[in-house]
Amino acid sequence: MAPPEHPTPAAPSEHSQPPPPAAAAKGKGKKKDDDDLSEEDQALKEQLELYVLRAQDADPGVQKLALESMRQEIRSATSSMTSVPKPLKFLRPHYGTLKSYFETMPESEMKKYMADILSVLALTMSIEGERESLKYRLLGSEGDIGSWGHEYVRNLAGEIAQEFQKRQDDDLPIDALMELVQQIISFHMKHNAEPEAVDLLMEVEDLDLLVEHVDTTNYKRACLYLTSSSKYLPAPDDMLALDIAYTIYMKFGDLASALRIALQLEKPMQYVKQVYTSTDDFLLKKQFSYIIARHGLAMEIDDEIAADDNDKEILQEIVNNTKLSEGYLTLARDIEVMEPKSPEDIYKVHLIDGRGASSSLDSARQNLAATFVNAFVNAGFGQDKLMTAPSDSSSSGSSGNWLFKNKEHGKASAAASLGMILLWDTDSGLAQLDKYLHSNDTHVVAGALLGIGIVTCGVKNDCDPALAILMEYIGKDDSNIRIGAILGLGIAYAGSQKEELKTHLSAVLGDSQSPLEVLVFSAIALGLVFVGSCNEEIAQSIIFALMERSEAELAEPIIRLLPVALGLLYLGKQESVEATAEVSKTFDEKIGKYCDVTLMSLAYAGTGNVLKVQKLLGICSQHLEKGETHQGPAVLGIALIAMAEELGAEMAVRSLERLLQYGEQNIRRAVPLALGILCISNPKVNVMDTLSRLSHDADADVSMAAIISLGLIGAGTNNARIAGMLRNLSSYYYKEAAHLFCVRIAQGLVHLGKGLLTLSPYHSDRFLLSPMALGGLVTVLHACLDMKSTILGKYHYILYIIVLAMQPRMLLTVDEDLKPLSVPVRVGQAVDVVGQAGRPKTITGFQTHSTPVLLAAGERAELATEKYIPLTPVLEGFVILKKNPEYHEE
Repeated sequence: MAPPEHPTPAAPSEHSQPPPPAAAAKGKGKKKDDDDLSEEDQALKEQLELYVLRAQDADPGVQKLALESMRQEIRSATSSMTSVPKPLKFLRPHYGTLKSYFETMPESEMKKYMADILSVLALTMSIEGERESLKYRLLGSEGDIGSWGHEYVRNLAGEIAQEFQKRQDDDLPIDALMELVQQIISFHMKHNAEPEAVDLLMEVEDLDLLVEHVDTTNYKRACLYLTSSSKYLPAPDDMLALDIAYTIYMKFGDLASALRIALQLEKPMQYVKQVYTSTDDFLLKKQFSYIIARHGLAMEIDDEIAADDNDKEILQEIVNNTKLSEGYLTLARDIEVMEPKSPEDIYKVHLIDGRGASSSLDSARQNLAATFVNAFVNAGFGQDKLMTAPSDSSSSGSSGNWLFKNKEHGKASAAASLGMILLWDTDSGLAQLDKYLHSNDTHVVAGALLGIGIVTCGVKNDCDPALAILMEYIGKDDSNIRIGAILGLGIAYAGSQKEELKTHLSAVLGDSQSPLEVLVFSAIALGLVFVGSCNEEIAQSIIFALMERSEAELAEPIIRLLPVALGLLYLGKQESVEATAEVSKTFDEKIGKYCDVTLMSLAYAGTGNVLKVQKLLGICSQHLEKGETHQGPAVLGIALIAMAEELGAEMAVRSLERLLQYGEQNIRRAVPLALGILCISNPKVNVMDTLSRLSHDADADVSMAAIISLGLIGAGTNNARIAGMLRNLSSYYYKEAAHLFCVRIAQGLVHLGKGLLTLSPYHSDRFLLSPMALGGLVTVLHACLDMKSTILGKYHYILYIIVLAMQPRMLLTVDEDLKPLSVPVRVGQAVDVVGQAGRPKTITGFQTHSTPVLLAAGERAELATEKYIPLTPVLEGFVILKKNPEYHEE
């Protein structure tokens, strides 16, 4: 790929003189190309023509001299990037003659010499696709390639990739090519062109070579490129790239980075063990445990990892996430938001003028909404004004009172909301919920059981209190209590793959006497506990449960959560789902297609697989008869797959806009939810505007979905603009009970945890995807596809499943004894520095704060002091700092 030519000598080659004065040039007029050349160039041209003649001389001595001189000329002139170097330009007309002469030469050193020169000439001369440069290179002498310059090496690399494909297809040997590849890779790695080296190795399918060629100066950049490009590679190449990056990090002892990659790989446990056992630094092991706790991996610390019992206990406590509540409250105190908030503080009715300011409509539903808002806003703070308020206060006071301001199943959500308020604080949570377990009202008991699940969500405990309490209630007669206990178990043990839960819940699934709703929630609980495990037995029991349903039951809206439960087992596991998907094609047509689409969209969730997105878009483009429901999950599927990386997400937003314009009603109902998951806890302005427009849509389902999604994209951001939109919507819909309920839920989400929490399933610089968080979000979104029968009906407690995705968006630095330590950090917009030269800044527009700090979507933090060294490259969540031994205070 030659750069464009310039007729005037633009290359400031080492020989050039100033061109003749302008007057002379004008006087001559442009007769012929030759006359434009300066005398110096003219001399060079004649000189080269002479060499070409001499090179065809019979006398080997003369030949050698001529080729030597030609070589010298070419090498000394490959200097400028803007034009073809002069010697190459003047030799162009002679390329053909030299080529034909080359064919007649006898095998000798001379011939190899000639081949080298032809190889370089082919750079500008050869016809596209001929790969002559490579052909002559392979015939030439085994020289150092780099001496001919970068452009030459790059051109060769391109030709090798094509040739490799061809030889692969024709089953020809590739050893000669691979030797050349070795040379090129070492050249690239020495010259800071890691991305080019990686690209070439991907083309020739030999990434393992990289491990030998990286050194301490460039391994970080090579790995960064590998990990970022893995998002765009098809399976299985993506895992291979990550595997190589893992090997390289391990080779250089960058263990925290290796651990992040280990969590991305197919079977993480063995890699994680390897990371732990390859160091003796106990502090580092603590830091690894924090990373694992944040990811939610259920892991037992064994003797290999820590021999000493004391150490084992310390590490297990961190992995169990027991410190999360404490850290979160430290952050809350630092930011001074401990004061409990009531739903009224969130609604800000006084800011709305006119109607709807005092709506007393359908008070039970309003109270239910207030319960949720209260739970979301005070999540994890341990105190609020409705459920935990002291009972002697003269106002509406005691928690008992608020509980009974709700009707029937509303009481279940009210009791469960206590679990949300005491989130992650197992001890006081279980103590406060205990009193409701002895109530005579089945709904209250059910809510308390669900609350116990919520309190222990994401926090593990060696004595498993949730398991002990909830197991007793699974077999009770009342189906409300059973659902409370089952859902509680699903939330408490999401991702833990506990065997005993499999036996008990599968028994419920297999029992033909179980009511439909109990069945569905058992399946969902199993799906959450075994998320992404590809567990065949559970898949079988869910499939049988689906097959045995009667026509009438298949028409129930809640049945659609069964395929979701099945999909959760394969969440993000790509091909592993295919056998199950084949079975799903045999189901009753009412649910068969729905199941097929749901399985596909969940199995590829978070993988960015373009082919699957196209397939789902194809499904959305069909115009169907009424009553077909499988396009909703297809729309959600597009968002779930595309959320893997920024580019895909932007393209998906555009495709969803198209679907809004041309899609049927059932597609339009799902689009807002899809936008909600694409930008979850990341309020992008264009998406916000689209949702704002849809929230006034004529179709009630579309507008309700859009309102909920406004809550999702603003979740935990306190975004003032969204809060304003929702206040206006609350006065706009003041007569519509259902809409108003959705507005309240969205208001609660926007102020989630008073702005300290996020719902984004991605963490660690948007690199790791937590399967539990994604599983929780997917379940809630699928329930929202049909709001009237789930969230607005009697299953509103499904909303609590979202707790699986709730995480503090904090950076909390701790010292070596794990006590909070305040240090200055710079927080700014993250900049993508993949493949950039030098040491570019990784954040822009930063402000300096002292920890603990909040990190918004797309922000990154770095230490602003040399005094401490962080033990992990990504500053998020809990970060242990150790003193820098080389630091001296001025």
